[in-house]
Amino acid sequence: MSLLQEIIDSGVVAVIRGAKPDTIIPIAESLIAGGVKAIEITAETPGALQLIEKVSNVLVDKVIAGAGTVLDPETARTAIMHGAKFIFSPTINIETIKMTKRYGVISVPGAMTPTEILSGYENGADMIKVFPANILGPSYLKDVHGPLPQIPLMPTGGINIENTANYIKAGAVAVGVGSTLVNTKEEMTDAYFSNLTEKAIRFVEQVQLARKA
Repeated sequence: MSLLQEIIDSGVVAVIRGAKPDTIIPIAESLIAGGVKAIEITAETPGALQLIEKVSNVLVDKVIAGAGTVLDPETARTAIMHGAKFIFSPTINIETIKMTKRYGVISVPGAMTPTEILSGYENGADMIKVFPANILGPSYLKDVHGPLPQIPLMPTGGINIENTANYIKAGAVAVGVGSTLVNTKEEMTDAYFSNLTEKAIRFVEQVQLARKA
């Protein structure tokens, strides 16, 4: 099974901002225990490259770690050299897509309009991150999916446990979930990690239930 298919099967990508070297592994382990295997570490996080490398090395074959908020091909290449298995961006940058695919890594640029979505896909993206999804909601995703059913869409921005199923029913192949899943501003205690696993389980359940509906 391809890594892209593994991400789609899980249906949830955890977007992590502000993690620290001493918390990234327990965060990742808690997510894995809840069924979330894809972990996006955003590029603006201090020491992001080292965090990606650490997760990739410590949790080999258990996690799919990648870089998010990647704005240029240079950052994409550097992240890939540190073990990133996917590159997520908030915008369409064709050179970033090309660099990512040159190294055989999953490319997921961000787009909003149908023109941007099609442009990203035509230029080699594996999946398109519809961002910010919360501005127009699930109905917009459904409308875009109608004429562009061949393009895998992953809404990100404002995704929570209450609307996850609606996005999946609207045609999303997965959802990107930020602080409603992993909030690194909270105190990292055993209770936090236990709760994180429970939240991950609930998100994955919402995806699976929506797919069966």
